Amino acid sequence: MTPISKAPASRTATSQIDLRGTNLYRVAIVGAASLAGKEIAEVVRDRNFPAADIRLLDDDESLGRLEAVGDEINFIQSIRSEQFERVDFAFFAADARSTRSNWKVARDLGDTIIDLTYALENEEGASIRSPWIERQTAQPIAPELQPGPVVVAHPAATVLALLALRAEKFGQIQRMVANVFEPASESGQKGMDELHEQTVNLLSFQELPKAVYDIQVAFNMVPRYGASSKLSLQNVAQRIQHHYRLIAHGVLELVLQVLQAPVFHGHGFSVYLEFDKPVLLGDFSRALAGDHVVLSGDPEDAPTNVSAAGQGDILLSVTADANRKNGVWLWATTDNLRIAALTAVECAETMTASRPKGQIQ
Repeated sequence: MTPISKAPASRTATSQIDLRGTNLYRVAIVGAASLAGKEIAEVVRDRNFPAADIRLLDDDESLGRLEAVGDEINFIQSIRSEQFERVDFAFFAADARSTRSNWKVARDLGDTIIDLTYALENEEGASIRSPWIERQTAQPIAPELQPGPVVVAHPAATVLALLALRAEKFGQIQRMVANVFEPASESGQKGMDELHEQTVNLLSFQELPKAVYDIQVAFNMVPRYGASSKLSLQNVAQRIQHHYRLIAHGVLELVLQVLQAPVFHGHGFSVYLEFDKPVLLGDFSRALAGDHVVLSGDPEDAPTNVSAAGQGDILLSVTADANRKNGVWLWATTDNLRIAALTAVECAETMTASRPKGQIQ
């Protein structure tokens, strides 16, 4: 992704719309052609976020591409400083390099920054947020007139924190161990493409492309990538742990392993919980039930990556451990991109109170 260019200050027609006195906001999506960017645009539409102007921004490779936002078709435009003028919420969904190159210009122009790339998690004044967890813990974030950048909590951290907090309602947890199965879509379109190409090449006995993972991921499960890969499952695990601790405010320590699964889309979670008392599945299931958690009532209808696709909930099944009466297993699947996009847009919704309605800079 390229940094913004200092183009002459000539505003588009939509940027001159006077929204004062309305309940509408302007939104910019940086990385609009990315998997995460497309998901944000869809969630903005599905949740009827009060946006009068949605600017789709990306690098030169995507310029002029048409993308649907609700009933409208928008062109993807280049990332330029003028595109951040008079914008309320700027979602950064491209990659960490693009976010670092462009976010300060957006901030200095008065935009509220929402980062899905994790590039800003160590910036001064940044906060890691997950509104699902804030509601669960009854600790909503107080509105700020000039909020720092908001970093969207890793979707796996949100899922694990919500399950842990709900499980605590049932009894005291002695141990929580989780395996997270990482899909290719967490590595963006390039990761998806490489898994696809590896799958095709394996079936046709051709050499495997390894530019992204530097290891075979098709038809394979791996605990780490090759030495030449710029990605790291260990870094992913550390981020999930870090975000989990921050958003769950001291809930039980999590023992975690992240594995790369040979799937294109959707997180899978295998979670073992051990309590200080025997587990009655009916009572425990009722403790887990609630907003954002859909329990499977039929053992033959266990959640899958396919069933989770496009869903904004955690699909969950519960099984008693065969050897430990105090132990229980959870199997959960989620649409990782949808959970991240929902978190981002809900963060924006909670911050509309900090921006005078329609009073665009």
